[in-house]
Amino acid sequence: MAGTDGKPVIGTMEELSAAIGVSRPTLSRYFQDPGRVSRASAERIRRGLERVDYTPNFFATRMNRRSTGMIGVIIPYLNDLHFTKLLEAIEVAAMEAGYTVITQCSHSSPEVEARAAETFLSMNVDGAVVAPLGNSSDLDAHERLNARLPLVLVDSRPRTLEHVDFVGSDHPQSTGLIIDYLCRLGRPPVFLAMPRVNFNALEREAAYTARMEALGHVPEIVGTEAVEKDWHFEAHGHAVMDREFARGTLVDRSILCVNDRVAIGALCAAARHGLEPGARRRGGLRIAAHDDYPLGPYTVPSLTTVAQDVDSIGKAAVSRLVAKIRGDRGASAHLVQLFDGALRVRDSA
Repeated sequence: MAGTDGKPVIGTMEELSAAIGVSRPTLSRYFQDPGRVSRASAERIRRGLERVDYTPNFFATRMNRRSTGMIGVIIPYLNDLHFTKLLEAIEVAAMEAGYTVITQCSHSSPEVEARAAETFLSMNVDGAVVAPLGNSSDLDAHERLNARLPLVLVDSRPRTLEHVDFVGSDHPQSTGLIIDYLCRLGRPPVFLAMPRVNFNALEREAAYTARMEALGHVPEIVGTEAVEKDWHFEAHGHAVMDREFARGTLVDRSILCVNDRVAIGALCAAARHGLEPGARRRGGLRIAAHDDYPLGPYTVPSLTTVAQDVDSIGKAAVSRLVAKIRGDRGASAHLVQLFDGALRVRDSA
């Protein structure tokens, strides 16, 4: 059978061996590492591959290698553009380092998260980058990963896994940055939290409390309890602020949301009640948040936030993981690497 370019289509290593006149073991060594065969054989194989339509089996060519060249990545949500940006940064850095990324999503399920970890172990990936779910994470699964292969946590870190390398944001710095900004505009901000099941949410709530107290203000926190069991992020932010605005409370305050997705719900609630966040800069309702979600510049009004340095986090996580995979000197020391946030002032505050 001929391919679209007229070259004969080769389906197996045996067929390829016969087509270009090189033994199958030599072909196998070549696909694992061209340096493992003689220059003459490598050149003969290279010329032969130009004459045929053949794609080596990705897994078969890696079975006998000490390194599979694969990095496993687990993210908690596919419908969250923050993790899309983080995954993109990880994939770009991994490709530049010569690794292929295999991605699994835990879909908010600790059982799926644990199965993803076991899948990576069965595939003999060289290492893994994991963004844990939160309090519901299967921490034993992460411990098994850490015991069996190089592991780096990103985005959030469970307290019980503080011995595992972590790359993420400096929440006290970034939360303090936007609190200071809001305090310069008017009254100190109220913190719109979310149910305490997310490590980042807990850290940001704690950072809010610490900064407010350091400035001599009394922390005010709303939204720590779930309004409905399955209402997360936007739905939670909308429900909490819809309730507050309906009571006539917080309509003239600065609201610092735990993240941008919760803030999008708060903005929707404001619109429902005819409120215009940011319309009166010296007073009145202002809504701000944390993360720099890609849709933030396009909400109405556009969302003031503090941006995580997602590109640097992804790049640093891969750099650290590759150093551990390769056994670089110094990679055995425990690493916690935190990146500062940057203020993004827009119309909402």
